[in-house]
Amino acid sequence: MSNYLEFENSPYLKSYKNSPINWYSWEEKTFKKAKEENKAIFLSIGHSYSHWCSRMDEESFSTKPIAELLNERFIAIKVDSQEHPELSKYYQRVHKLMNRSTAGFPLSVFMTENLEPFYVASYIAPKAQKELLGFESLLRVVSNKYITDHETLVKKGQEVIENIIPKFEKIEATKLNITILKTIKLHMQELLDKENGGFGASTKFPNTSTLELLLDSYELTKEQPFLDAVLLSLDAMYQGGLYDSKEGGFYSYSQESNWQNPYPLKTIYDNALLAKLYLRAYQITEKKEYKKVAFESIDFILDKMSESKLFFSKNYQNRDTDKSIITSWNSMIISTLFIASTLDKKYQNIAIESLESLLSTLYINDTLYHSTVIGVQPKINAFLEDYAYLGETFITAYQSTLDESYLIKATHFANIVIEKFYKHGKWIFSNGSFSVEEEIFDSNYPSSLSIASSLLMSISSLVDTNYKKFVFKTLELNSYNLMRQPLSSPSLTQLLLRYLKDDIIIKSNETVLKKSIHKRASMGYPFILFKTTLDETISLCNSYSSFATERNFEDIKLFDEYR
Repeated sequence: MSNYLEFENSPYLKSYKNSPINWYSWEEKTFKKAKEENKAIFLSIGHSYSHWCSRMDEESFSTKPIAELLNERFIAIKVDSQEHPELSKYYQRVHKLMNRSTAGFPLSVFMTENLEPFYVASYIAPKAQKELLGFESLLRVVSNKYITDHETLVKKGQEVIENIIPKFEKIEATKLNITILKTIKLHMQELLDKENGGFGASTKFPNTSTLELLLDSYELTKEQPFLDAVLLSLDAMYQGGLYDSKEGGFYSYSQESNWQNPYPLKTIYDNALLAKLYLRAYQITEKKEYKKVAFESIDFILDKMSESKLFFSKNYQNRDTDKSIITSWNSMIISTLFIASTLDKKYQNIAIESLESLLSTLYINDTLYHSTVIGVQPKINAFLEDYAYLGETFITAYQSTLDESYLIKATHFANIVIEKFYKHGKWIFSNGSFSVEEEIFDSNYPSSLSIASSLLMSISSLVDTNYKKFVFKTLELNSYNLMRQPLSSPSLTQLLLRYLKDDIIIKSNETVLKKSIHKRASMGYPFILFKTTLDETISLCNSYSSFATERNFEDIKLFDEYR
């Protein structure tokens, strides 16, 4: 039987088009149908190559009794979490509120016809487990209660919505202070796996943004424990099972503390962020293995996860590929390609052409879209993460090529980000019909709130210092959490260090700066930007003034010597 998902763009949703369940898509006419038929909604949010999503599909969604129950008594909606990250964020918060625990995927949500959630779980087994009902029994209980006690379910759903919407809270501001470096060091020493590197006792994720923060901390303090923690983790990841030494590229996570037994999934965002991290570590340490691992990961992506200068979201077991093209994730790998091009010119044209291809595919008539597949018109408008990561990519492109058209585009997107998503120090992840506030915590990749604020910090240093007030307001609003738990929000903590220590902007003419682009990341300070001028000399500036002038790049001293 064919259902409504055959007309969707998402490869994950299309895989359900012949399911015995009459799946609907997330859209207004589906909600209207639920109201007309007075049926509860069952929402299933998942994504491709997820172990538990696959299990629930095999055990429950493919069985006749469950399919008949869902078709007869519910409006069943299937959502791809990659395509609708705003729904994923929202219903993960609903799960946390209702169950006092976090959830991965699938997310299984029962709602009234007016989208009021009254029961939410993650994976639901087909048969009862201890005190938990099996899926078939749960469907019968919910459908009966929807008829006999509809008012109670509505009331519960309304209470959930009321509690999930952020209320006005008095800001408990804390002074932003560079003493946070001591807290970072203390928490690092408490959380680091000193034997195997990384963080966590069993399942190991790369935690790239935490390692980036530790590199910033090392470059600011020159304290060896910061660098040692990073190098221990980098060595363990590429020498252990997380890195695919045969094909190239990193897997998403390892299922053991020593990085062995990886889940055989490679994502574009993990590999983009890890390749960037290894290149940075190479420029700090000159350890050639790091450059080799980074380039092999990039080459794997170019060979196995790319088509028409665009990049696919996931690769499973080096065979199956989810061919979704996601703006934010493509921006990450293009940014990494620009960084790689400063060490090997062969990546520069690939980066430039990929950025052009991304814009021509997903930036149409001044509207940015979130995702598509090649050759198909996109239809989901972009979220904060798409604008933020794309804007940051323009900054990286400018820093790698000194082409000022990229800086102009970065400024344009920074203005859109403020206009669409900034609200008095808070950031909205999506501002359409389903508005969700962004959090400061990094998940699989840095929070888009942090990336948007980083973009504004760069524009402040390179274009107009007025943009810095948006950065300060964001940091002030989150100062209480940042100063106490800096490793919980590593990307925003990076920005806090950057704000407190300030950018150093090296200004000179294009000819002088181009000769030293490859040196920028190895100058011993984490927050350096290049800015083209017509000057013959080299000016060293912070946000407020010029503090030194040199005639040659080789004459630039350690920055502490100027203070």
